[in-house]
Parts: sequence; C-alpha cells; structure tokens
Amino acid sequence: MASTGRRQRRLESSRLSGEEKRERKTSMSEMRRRTFLQGTAASVVTVLGLAACTSSDSDSSSASNTKSSSGTPSLTFSGKAWNYDATNDVYYQIGRYYVAKPAAEDYETLGVMVPGKYLKGTKNSDGTYTAAVDASGKVGGFTASTAPIVFPVNTPGYAAQKPLTAYSYDDVSAYLKAGFVYVHAGLRGKDSNTSSYTGNAPWGVTDLKAAVRYLRYNASLIPGDKDRIVCFGHSGGGAQSAIMGASGDSELYTPYLKSLGAAMTDANGKTISDAIAGAMCWCPITTLDYANASYEWNMGQFASTDTRAAGTWTKSYSTDLAKAFAAYQNKLGLKDSSGRLLRLDKSTAGVYLTGSYYDHLVSVVGESLNNFLKDTTFPYTPSNSTMAGMSAGGAAPAGAAPGGAMPSGGTPPGGSTTSQASTTYQTVKEYIAHLNSSGTWVTYDAASNTAKVAGLAGFVQSQKSASKSVGAFDGPDRNMTENVVFGNGTSGLHFSPVAEQVIEANEAAYAKISGWQASYAAAQYTSDFKKTDSVGEDMAHRVNMYNPMYYLSGFYQGYKSGKVASHWRIRTGIMQGDTASTTEVNLALALRNFGVKDVDFATVWGQSHTMAERTGNATANFIAWVKQTVAK
Repeated sequence: MASTGRRQRRLESSRLSGEEKRERKTSMSEMRRRTFLQGTAASVVTVLGLAACTSSDSDSSSASNTKSSSGTPSLTFSGKAWNYDATNDVYYQIGRYYVAKPAAEDYETLGVMVPGKYLKGTKNSDGTYTAAVDASGKVGGFTASTAPIVFPVNTPGYAAQKPLTAYSYDDVSAYLKAGFVYVHAGLRGKDSNTSSYTGNAPWGVTDLKAAVRYLRYNASLIPGDKDRIVCFGHSGGGAQSAIMGASGDSELYTPYLKSLGAAMTDANGKTISDAIAGAMCWCPITTLDYANASYEWNMGQFASTDTRAAGTWTKSYSTDLAKAFAAYQNKLGLKDSSGRLLRLDKSTAGVYLTGSYYDHLVSVVGESLNNFLKDTTFPYTPSNSTMAGMSAGGAAPAGAAPGGAMPSGGTPPGGSTTSQASTTYQTVKEYIAHLNSSGTWVTYDAASNTAKVAGLAGFVQSQKSASKSVGAFDGPDRNMTENVVFGNGTSGLHFSPVAEQVIEANEAAYAKISGWQASYAAAQYTSDFKKTDSVGEDMAHRVNMYNPMYYLSGFYQGYKSGKVASHWRIRTGIMQGDTASTTEVNLALALRNFGVKDVDFATVWGQSHTMAERTGNATANFIAWVKQTVAK
C-alpha cells in the first residue's frame, strides 16, 4: 500500500462527517417547507433565521456592508449603524463582514440581534441608531455582560449557510426573549463554489471560527458574554458544531484564518480565541475517517440485499470494512463510566459481535427503549418527527418556545424521513410484539415497565437497517455527499484511509467478483490523498481539521491540541440510517474520557435523522440547557 509510514499515520489521524444520500436529494423547496430549530410551521421563508429572511420590520439599510475608504472590509464593528425594531425592542445589524479579506463576499458576513435592554441608543438622521452597551438592562436574568451568545449552524450535508439579507423577529424571538444574543454567520459549504473560491472542507468551519473571532475582536461594542458562546445545529450543522466544540484554537486552522484576514489579535496584541463554551449537536455526522467501516460493522453486516447481496464484491468489502472498524475501535481505548476498557472481540456469528464495547452499545439501545417506555403514554402512534411524551399531532408541551413542536410528518431541512406504518399500538405489550414480529430480540416485564434488548442484530434489522450503499461516506466512485465535502469544487475526492487500506489489501480478490471496476482500485485513493488545497494542505490535514475525535482521542496525533468546550448536549434518533450509532456514542465517550464533566447525551427511540428529543420541544430544551449549564 502506498499510504504507509508517516503519511499513513496522518491519514489515519483524520476524518470528518457528512450526511446521507436522502439528505443530499432533499429539494430546496422541501428544506424551506419544513422547520429547523424553531419548530414552527409558519416559518416557511427561513428556518430560525438560518437562511435569508424577510419581515415587515426589516430595514434594507441594515444590509449595507462595512468597508473602509479603501474598499476593503473593516474588522471594527460599528456602534453607529444599529437598526431598531421598536415593536419587539430589538437592536440588530446584518451584512457585516467578519474578515478583512473575504474570499466569498456573498457569504462571509454576519448578523447580530440583541435584546433592546442591552443597548442604549440614539436615533441618527438616516434612521439608524448609535447605541452603546447598557450595563443595567436585564432580560431573562441576564445582562449585557452575562448573556449567552448563540450561533446557529444550519448546514445539512455540510452545505453552505447563506447570510441574512433581512431581519425577522419571528425567527429569533425565542432566543431573544430568553435573554440571549443571536449571531447568524454566513458560511461556505460543499455547494458554494465559484471560479474564484470553493466551499469544500475546511472552509465552512474556518468561516465560523472567523466569525467567533470577530465577535471577540469587537467585544466592547457587541453585548453578550464572549466566554459563553454556543454553536448549535442538526446533522451537518451538528457535526460542525461538534468540530467547533473540539477544535478551539487549533493551529491547523491558522493559515486558513490568516488567508481571510480573520481577527487574530486584539488592539493590544493579545491572541484572540475561536474556542466556544458549548456545542448542541443533533445527529452529528462526524468521524468520517472510519465512517465507512463503522457503518458496515453497526448495520451493513446485518443486510443481504443490493450492494450487500451475496456474490458482489461490495459484500466482501462490507465484511472487510466491519473487521477494520473493530481494529480501530480497540485502538481508541475508550472507557465507560466505571473505567472499564471498551473493546470488541471476535464472535462465532457475525463480525466482532462480542466484547465490552458491544455490550455497551447494546446497553445504549436498551436505555433508549426504556426511556421511551417511561416517557410514553399508550396508545402510541409512531411518528418520525414527534417525540415521546407528545401527541401524534406534535402539540407543544406547556411552556414550549413559540412555534411549538415539529409538525407531524415533518423533518428539519436536510433531514430525512423514514416511512412508518400508521398503526396505533394500544398497549405496550402490543408494541413489543410488533418489535418482535420478525424474531424475538426484546423481552418485557410489565410489572416494572422495563424491557431488555438481547442483542444488536435484532435491533438493527427491526429499527435501524442500512439505508446507504457500501462505501457509505467515501464511495468507490466518489459519488457520496462527503466525497464532495472533501472534494475540489463540485468534484468529489476520496478521503478515507481505511477505504484505501481495505481495498488495497483485498484488491486482487475483489477483482474476481461481480461488479468490480478498475477505477475502484486503491491507487485512486492514493492519488486523491496527495492533492492539496488553495492553502497547500493535503487531504489528511483537511480531514483532521474536521474530525472532533482528532482532538479528543489519544489514537490521533492531534490529541489535546484543541481547546475543548466545557458543555455538550448530543441528541440523536436511534433509528437513523444516516450514520452508525457508534458515531455519537464514541463522541460522548471520548468527551467524558477527555475529562469534560458536562456531557448530556441521549439516543431517542422512535426517531431517525431529526432534531430528536425524548420529550418536549427542541428549541425550548436547547434554551433551557444553555441556561442551566453554559450560563451558570
């Protein structure tokens, strides 16, 4: 194999995460039709202000970008150009460049929305306001100096996040009423490519880091506690929030940030940080270096159709990838809460389906099911977009944020729906019988209202079947979403070292099996890995930048090279076929092993690739978590 020695180690020290084929196929009209974080069906023009928004309160003058007399953007925020929504008492500015040398002027601007009590303003002749921080104002128990600052990251499939072009109070009301400062930054992504710039990794997270630095550079002019910055998002947005949470001040980003003219030091020459305090990650698609392998171990080995049908080279590839995942998992050295080393062992049936890590994963499945039984009142009608403890129609619980719960049948933009029968289960016993309809894998004790999961195979075949082809993230023909994430413009590139290693080791055997093509050879991976980006960095470097585990696990060379956020909330739908359960489970384990005390992790039964919550409303739950943990 060509990837040996130092280069192989670098490649093994990398990988990122991305989103599923179905997500890639989601149309823009569907994305706008469905809600993201606010969960309100009325919000059809934009989602939580994460796309261009309009409002009767919008002021077109707010979209004017700040540039110096020489025509280059200024890193200094203007306190003399605020717009004011008198009806809702909100000061806001949008269209402010957050870098001095923007590569993508149509993306690299941000908007700031602030509760009016945090500023004291005087109206200017042009209708804007000159405003200074008011230390005495309070909202939701916060002041201008203590208010958390939240950054939404709506980047499904690592797509771009368009900057705001207008202000809409409805999209941000829940956060401002809670006393938060809301900052929306335009970010490049895999779908933002022109003749002058690309949006492939690592530019999305780089842009986000630059926006955080801009906020700190202008700390005295913009209200909010710069030590209480939280990024939040779903799927690719959850992934990039996780990357932000793990990679604070990573030197890997330095040349990229400098190329944009990001704020690196303040007026006194002190280094500015891009580290954040908290990360809210719904279904984060991360750890892409071994995502091909984890997918086949967790799900692929239990499938026998399509690319996993007997007699195809991809079936053999699937099995070999599953074995490679076991080897990787054992090298991670993760431990559970009692200090037990978690590992996979060979099994008489299946691929490495015994060992302490296997037992841990089965216990996670069992905990998810038992939480569901605790939270749910029967009769129960499955719905992929309502949470346990809620009505099938998605009624919001008391005290939920405006907009209520996600509507029945809906998913966030970039999410995917899983078809479910509309059967209503009258009793728990009836529902358990349904789960066991193809073979018993759940036992139920009615007296304690608890269930026990026998093993992974039954669960996967019943609730989490593979929905992606073999090579789920780095496809043999470079056709997966993540191939473009790490590609060059719209052209996909190979990025997975485990894919290269497995194919090279078994290439001669695969070539004799149906479906193999010469273009699938390991040499194609080796060639792609050598290609460099505009900053001169190769594939291994870029993948490291986008892999939270690179900063959290001693398996990787980047261990402890980033400033890790102190507060994490991770939620995932256990049914999702978009990624292996190991993705979020390993992230949570690695954070706890790293020493992070506040890791709130849960898998949600009956949900797939959505903003899954055990009970209640995603927005309200997120706001409550920030108040209870990050803001303490």
